[in-house]
Formats: sequence, C-alpha cells, structure tokens
Amino acid sequence: MAAAPLRIIQWSTGHVGLHALRAILDNPSLELVGVWVHSEEKAGRDAGELAGRDPVGVLATNDVDALLDLHPDVVCYTATADLRPQEAVDDICRILRSGANVVSSSLVQLLHPPTADASLTTPLAAACQEGGTSCWFNGIDPGFANDLLPLVLTGTSQRIRSVRVLEVLNYATYDQPTVLFDTMGFGQALDAQPMLLIPGTLEYAWGGAVNTIAAGLGLELDELKAVHERAAFDQPVEVAGRTIEPGTQAGLRFEVQGWAHGRAVVIVEHVTRVHDDVAPDWPAQVGQGGYRILVDGEPSIVCDVHAMGEDGDINSGGLIVTATRLLNAAAAVVAAPPGLLSALDLPLATGRGLVVTT
Repeated sequence: MAAAPLRIIQWSTGHVGLHALRAILDNPSLELVGVWVHSEEKAGRDAGELAGRDPVGVLATNDVDALLDLHPDVVCYTATADLRPQEAVDDICRILRSGANVVSSSLVQLLHPPTADASLTTPLAAACQEGGTSCWFNGIDPGFANDLLPLVLTGTSQRIRSVRVLEVLNYATYDQPTVLFDTMGFGQALDAQPMLLIPGTLEYAWGGAVNTIAAGLGLELDELKAVHERAAFDQPVEVAGRTIEPGTQAGLRFEVQGWAHGRAVVIVEHVTRVHDDVAPDWPAQVGQGGYRILVDGEPSIVCDVHAMGEDGDINSGGLIVTATRLLNAAAAVVAAPPGLLSALDLPLATGRGLVVTT
C-alpha cells in the first residue's frame, strides 16, 4: 500500500518558490495544503492560478497562524534570505516549533550545520528539539551540484588528490536584478566592493559545500581560503532591464578552497559571465553552461551536468533543480530524527513516482 501523501505548505512564490509550487502540484507523494505569500496582491488567489494552472482549491495567504494551524508535515521555505538571514531564521524557528519539518533553499550557508555559523544554527537546533522536527537546507549550488553529486563520483575512486566543482554559466537570463547588480556586482566599477566580495562572505556562503565534501571524504580541513577576479567587457550588455556598460564588471570568477596537507584539496569555483565572450581565458562553458565536477586521482573523473527547463533556458533549469532537490527529499527529512541535517544524513532521494505515462 502506498504511503499517504505528505501534507506540505509552500512558503513564497518567487523565483524558486513558483517552481516549487508547480512541482508540488505534479508530485503524487505531496499534498498541497497551504501557500504563504508576501504581497497582498497574491493573498486570496488560488495556488493553481499562481502556478499558471487550473484552480486547485488552495488559497494563498499571508496569515502565518492560519497556515501553521493546518498542521502540515513539512514546509518548503524558499523566501529570499540574502539580506534578511535573521528574519528567515525566526520564520523557520516558528515553523519548526509548531511541529512542521522544513526543507529550504534560503539559508544555504547552513548546508553543513556542524561547521556553520552558531548564531544561526543554535536557535534552529533548539527549535527542532522543541518541535520534534528536522530541518534541511539545500538547492543546486550550494547544494546538489557541490555536495551529493561530487561525493557520488568519488565513490568510484582508488585514490584522490583533489575535488573541484565548477559552475560555468552565462547569467544574462538570470532575472534577479538585486542578486546580479547589488550582491554580485555586475555593472559596478571593477574596484567597487559588492556584498559578495566583502572579506569572508564567499567562505560564509560556500564554505558549507566545501565542508560537506570534506566530511564525506573523511578529510579534516586546516582552513578555508577564497580568491576572486573580475573582468570587464568592451561592449554594453543588456541584462535584467539594465545596461552593463563597457569597462564595468561583466564577469566574476571565484574559488572557495578547502586546504589540507598544505594544498587546496576541495575547491568550489564559479565562472560567471553576462556575455559568452567575456574573459575568454577563463574556463569555457559547454553548451549553455552548467556544472563540471573534476576528481583528480586514480581514475581522474570529469562529469558535466546541464539542467535545462522546457523553455530552453539553463537558468530556469537550475531553479527547478533547486526546488525539486528539496521536495524529493522531503519524506526523508520528515522521517529523520529531530535536528539540523546535511546531505550526509539523508538516504538517496530519487524521482520515485514521477515517471509520466505520456
């Protein structure tokens, strides 16, 4: 007999949340019981309508008490947290204390809770214990592309010298202006300091991915280091309704390195452009771009991964993976003992029940 569907609330309908909402409606193992929205304009609208589907009889709301009174098994929390981490922690703690488990893409700096910022993990862990619930943060990057996937590949190794995971993408169709221009610094002067390049920020954001790989390999790191370089372009580029002028940042490359034995052993690297011709000496993308895992060892392994949406866009494909990575593991999170989880704590999540008949 098949298990009863998990009762789930989708918390936000933004870039990731909208894809999560659609994936919930398509997943027979999940039953949508509520949707939280920020804007008054969306409140009261049918979740199916918000997802571009037929009505499903679930109305969106911004009444948190009413949602938690539904006693869901799990909440998929995808509200943005880049500029409001403490508010997101407060939201999630409230959900956890109510008795609902949480899967979230919002605080991916908590990908590896044992090495994450204690000011964030301590209240979340306490809320898990109070509510008897579990909480897991993941996505595609930081997430699937640089925790589970590289570790699976290393399971075929005889010996390993290093593991490097690259994201190589053109962000020209990434419709998140705040992230592109304010957080990452595109369109800014090359000597400006966007939020992402404030010292310590890269390690804070991607250190969890590096530490998860290291922990999966049984490797004790001595330190994390971050390096970056920026590139301009000689032509204007239109991105997300704005013009990136010649001479300003049109490319960003960075590495977060986990050091052991006097060398970088685990490296997460991003190569990000807004035009394919920016910085031609940097690693080139394959097709529309994606993720490349390089295991230097015996044997040496190269794996390229591309996730493309039905609209033909690699960026929408990435947003879908961010959402479905959470949802397909929701049952395992619900079944886990109370506490904060990493990918190392969960069984393999597959697309069980998702094969379509046509």
